[in-house]
Amino acid sequence: MNKLELIQTVKDKTGLSKQEAIDLVRLFFDSLTDAMINGERIEIRGFCSFFKKEYAGYIDRNPKTGENVSVPAKRLPFFKPGKELRERVDYQTDATNRAK
Repeated sequence: MNKLELIQTVKDKTGLSKQEAIDLVRLFFDSLTDAMINGERIEIRGFCSFFKKEYAGYIDRNPKTGENVSVPAKRLPFFKPGKELRERVDYQTDATNRAK
């Protein structure tokens, strides 16, 4: 599912107009992004959590030239599925495999 499909699903299930569904989805993702930028952990019980992980800079090697290269420190967003989501996905996968 991509963003446009999500907007269509929200529109179909809620009866909102397309523009209202776009605004709702945009508000949701903008809120998540702003919280991550501010260093907040986002937790949606049973579904997932998002958090920012920080990595220190380090020296690595360029495989083409063999030259040492300095890699700067970085912050990356991480997604961790919740227990309920893991169980539902695992159950659906098991049920699908058993049906074959």
